[in-house]
Amino acid sequence: MTLSIIVVNWNVKALLQRCLESILNYVKDVDYEVIVIDNCSQDGSQEYLKELSRKRNNIRAILNEKNFGFSKANNQALKKTKGEFVLFLNPDTEFVKENGVGKIIELMKQNKKWGIVGCQLIGPDKEIQPSVRNFPAIFSQLIIILKLQYLFPKSKVLKKYFQTDFNYQKRKEVDQVAGSFILTRRKILDQVGSFDETFHLWFEDTDLCCRVKKAGYQIIYCPEVKILHHGGKSFWQLMSIDRQRIYNKSLLTYFQKHSYIWRYLPLILVQPISLFLALLSGVYPAELKKKIKKKLNVD
Repeated sequence: MTLSIIVVNWNVKALLQRCLESILNYVKDVDYEVIVIDNCSQDGSQEYLKELSRKRNNIRAILNEKNFGFSKANNQALKKTKGEFVLFLNPDTEFVKENGVGKIIELMKQNKKWGIVGCQLIGPDKEIQPSVRNFPAIFSQLIIILKLQYLFPKSKVLKKYFQTDFNYQKRKEVDQVAGSFILTRRKILDQVGSFDETFHLWFEDTDLCCRVKKAGYQIIYCPEVKILHHGGKSFWQLMSIDRQRIYNKSLLTYFQKHSYIWRYLPLILVQPISLFLALLSGVYPAELKKKIKKKLNVD
């Protein structure tokens, strides 16, 4: 088996159906298997997966009785895979035509230092979505969790972090690629470990990219593969304060692993302020938020 595709689902049945159908229709240039982990969805996803896995021998479903989070669910699936390469794919993505996944795998075989490959994400509006960032720095994260991007949308610190001037038409080595599409080698996951289950949501992909890079491999952005990305539908089912709490916890976990406490101490000290501001985030007009995100080129 060349490729194992892992999809973690939570209450996005309609998008999951489109994702899996697109794999079956358009991934033609490589032999593959698909393993779907459902994190206790209540929208009919589990019934759909039971039926689909009976019809398709290359699709397997694991139906959890509770929501184990993104990292643990991915690791669950990884234990069941057989592929030399592993693609972690979000359920809110679609292959829209025959894509070059097999071609990218051949390039990875030729370039032994390629540890993780990301692809070009296209939004429903047909615009290229940002999918490359630098590794987080203390100052940029302080700005984000304190909502200061609404006051300083042209901040050079944020533009550097979000790579707003990145050329998404060219292949390039980067710090991290979006977790929507992460293609890697099984032997690398055996070497550095898969997703850290300490992360329930957020920064688990950043952490993986960081560990892979520290092990001497490259993180590569490849525009040769393009997928449609609907963007964060599971995540937006959470309330604003809950999203902020999870984000902050994962952020601190990331810096605990990759920095020193004296460096990220300011992030700890501003936690109460950050959560309070999350409660008040509704006071920012939606149109203002949209304009600022567009300036920063972020989702």
